[in-house]
Amino acid sequence: MKVPLYPGLRKGHRLLCALLLACPAAFAQSEAAPAKSETPSEVVTKIDRLTKSLEQTQVELAESRTEIQQLRAALEEVLTRMNAVAPLPAAAQQPGNDSGVPQAGGSPAQSLEAHGGTAQISQDDWDILNARVEEQRQTKVESTSKYRLKLSGIALFNAFGNFGQVDDVDLPSIATPKLPIYSGGSAGASVRQSMIGLSAIGPVLFGARTSADLQMDFFGGLPTGYGPTSSGLAEVRLARIRFDWKNTSVVAGLDYPFFSPNTPTTYMTLVVPGFASAGNLWTWTPTFRIERRFTGALSPFKIEAGLLDPSPATDYAANSNVRIPSPAQSSRQPTYALRLSASTRSEDNPAAIGISGVYSPQRFIGNYEVAGWAGALDWKIPLFPRTQLMGEFFTGRGLDGFGGLPLSPIRPTDPTYYATVTAPALANLGVIGGWSQFKIKVDSRNEFNIAAGTGGRNSSGLRGASAVDSFLTSVPARNQTLFANYIFRPRSDLLFSAEYRRLRTYEITGPANTAGQLGLAIGFLF
Repeated sequence: MKVPLYPGLRKGHRLLCALLLACPAAFAQSEAAPAKSETPSEVVTKIDRLTKSLEQTQVELAESRTEIQQLRAALEEVLTRMNAVAPLPAAAQQPGNDSGVPQAGGSPAQSLEAHGGTAQISQDDWDILNARVEEQRQTKVESTSKYRLKLSGIALFNAFGNFGQVDDVDLPSIATPKLPIYSGGSAGASVRQSMIGLSAIGPVLFGARTSADLQMDFFGGLPTGYGPTSSGLAEVRLARIRFDWKNTSVVAGLDYPFFSPNTPTTYMTLVVPGFASAGNLWTWTPTFRIERRFTGALSPFKIEAGLLDPSPATDYAANSNVRIPSPAQSSRQPTYALRLSASTRSEDNPAAIGISGVYSPQRFIGNYEVAGWAGALDWKIPLFPRTQLMGEFFTGRGLDGFGGLPLSPIRPTDPTYYATVTAPALANLGVIGGWSQFKIKVDSRNEFNIAAGTGGRNSSGLRGASAVDSFLTSVPARNQTLFANYIFRPRSDLLFSAEYRRLRTYEITGPANTAGQLGLAIGFLF
């Protein structure tokens, strides 16, 4: 038996129809018997009855209107919860519809009967529901799981002009000697710094909220054939899984070095962070870390500890498709790192400072061991309203696998000799570096940044080692980079940036090599 969806409304309809039918009948009777007259008291009584009947009808109509509004609110709540609804049983699904949601344009009676329901719904409400379902399908990224998945990224166009000789025309990191047989500069454009990412929210497991994110770019190399400069190879940047409790987090995957959390603001060198060869420890590496946050009086403080597997600065294998153990992996121990930090709770312009220690045991061919280590300091300080000073400083040895230092622009011709002699000599040299950036955020649309960084090795030690290894003469002793940029965001998903970068690279002898780059970036964020 089917139950009416709007019982109050139909009751009001019956009363209203009865009144409308009664009125013509009364008029007809009055015309048929005009001789009979009514007293004033009888007329007043009839008017009172009619007035009470109309008032009762208005009350019932108001109740029906309230029920309609409640029904609409219920439909809106169903739509908001549609993402969390499990698929219908196979018997209730329509042919060709794997999602379990009724197909647009289907019959309301058929869809409700498939659910085993008995209520009826108007065609107008059914059309509205179908329109909302179609809108939800277009705005939601679907996945094989029932949990939420978010797609993000940036389509980035870079145009540049280089002045002088550099190691990489797209992303110059060092300046090389000027040779008369080469041009004094270069110009070009690229889209290889575009990126795409996925973020997933998973279930609660052991009391922890689970999530994961994957990020890729197209700067993994140049293919052969037509268009290699614009169609770069995809590479994984980040791939990590998180477990977040109230005061504790566990993170595992390919991640940035957590003891170097800050990154310069630039869109001319996005896939490889700014100052990658001039004071910024940045190299993404497999990491397992635990983060502990405090409450109460110690709430500003945080402790992070983790194990890392740094990649070698230079590929030792003659065949690039073969992976052999790096010196850190040959030690049969991970790299250990610890960071202590304190920060304010301001959301607009927070302040933070951290101090870190790193220990990286390494074993080279011939069982030659080097105890790599580093001490690092990072900061993010709001000096004035709408301004910020950010950067880091480090010192140690055996840190080539984490970046921040200039590498030789020449690939070693004998990988075995490099792994046996050159790499241990570089790992034994003391290193120092750092960078700092001053940001002026005029408003939500306009921003200025000026930054400088430097990274280098012990010059006297490098000169002494180069006396027995000629390859070390091509390794820069120190590298300095400075950039200034302006970023304009007319909308939250669109940006324009103009930047000038200056490179100064010092070899172990002779004057510094200099080069510059003027660039324009246009990005669309999604």
